[in-house]
Amino acid sequence: MPGTVHVFPGQGDFAVSMLLRGAADSPPLRRTAESVFDEIDERAVGRGLRPLRRWLFGDRPPGGRELAHAAPGTLQLALFGASMSVHRALCARLGEPDAVLGVSFGEIAALTAAGVYTVADGAGIAHDLALVLATCPGGLTLLSGDERAAEQLIGRADTRDVVVACVNDDAETLVGGPLAQLERVEEEARRSGTAAVRLRLPFGSHHPSYTSQARRFARDVRRYPVAEARTAAYSAVAGRRYEKDDDLALRLADCLVRPVRLPDVLGRLGKLRTCDFYEAGTGSALARSVGRVLAAEGPGNGAAHGTIHGPAVRAPLADGDFDWASPADAGPPQTSGAPPQTSAGLPQTSAGLPQSSAGPPQSSAGLPGAPAR
Repeated sequence: MPGTVHVFPGQGDFAVSMLLRGAADSPPLRRTAESVFDEIDERAVGRGLRPLRRWLFGDRPPGGRELAHAAPGTLQLALFGASMSVHRALCARLGEPDAVLGVSFGEIAALTAAGVYTVADGAGIAHDLALVLATCPGGLTLLSGDERAAEQLIGRADTRDVVVACVNDDAETLVGGPLAQLERVEEEARRSGTAAVRLRLPFGSHHPSYTSQARRFARDVRRYPVAEARTAAYSAVAGRRYEKDDDLALRLADCLVRPVRLPDVLGRLGKLRTCDFYEAGTGSALARSVGRVLAAEGPGNGAAHGTIHGPAVRAPLADGDFDWASPADAGPPQTSGAPPQTSAGLPQTSAGLPQSSAGPPQSSAGLPGAPAR
């Protein structure tokens, strides 16, 4: 049986409805999620937020828009809890992963999954980040094409304050900066036939102008105790594995000022690239980008949903193709040792960029603290 890597997305592909549907269909997943949100509520209630377990799994659960209009940070705690729920359910079924990989906001959940932070403290960090992001002006635009194409668009638009924010794969890049300059990049993209979609965010991220916000967030993170990781943890912003001597407060704060480059960190995984990858979230955009990057390395190096021989890349909650029951609940696992594969994916725009049926376009790298999905 191959090893596993759990990949934790940012906010750009979060839909609370997927978590609620999965929990309704699977009693083991629901029990896991309720346990996770009990731990999160220890922090949420202390900060004056509505307890999420009773709200999400009660008679009248909220939709994405309702979560977005709740107290600041509520949506971020829901995303963090969803990721931790999927991670724990995967562990119950398949065992602990060989490594975890965090992308943007997902780095908080990845470090929590690795044992560096408790769930309650991870929730506190997620809430702290949400409050900091509210002070980050600007926006982000999703472009079709690779990083070089995005930089060429920025240059032709003469927008020196717009930067590459997230490189998901050769087909998808996010750029960020002041709103007026983003409009010029989008106009240039339209003239050149490049798809450009503004993300519906009330803030920016992954931009060097947010240095003061990054310092504030680093101070916030230093309040939390840190344990030694029990699982190898990788960062898509740092582009490498976290080491024992890393200043994690600074590394997490880097998510505000440095870009995500998913292909780079996947290239640093070494033998872990032969593992099966599971998206620990509600969507599938990150899994699709991981699959595209691995497939570009050539046959035998994996593709989304196992479309070629090699490691499988799955988004089990979004695809609904996973038996969430632990072996104790369901008896012996399948002889293949892995859940069935599907070719299910996200609906696409005409330019091939993933788009959410609930509103804003989805980004595989994701963004910390985006509003309602």
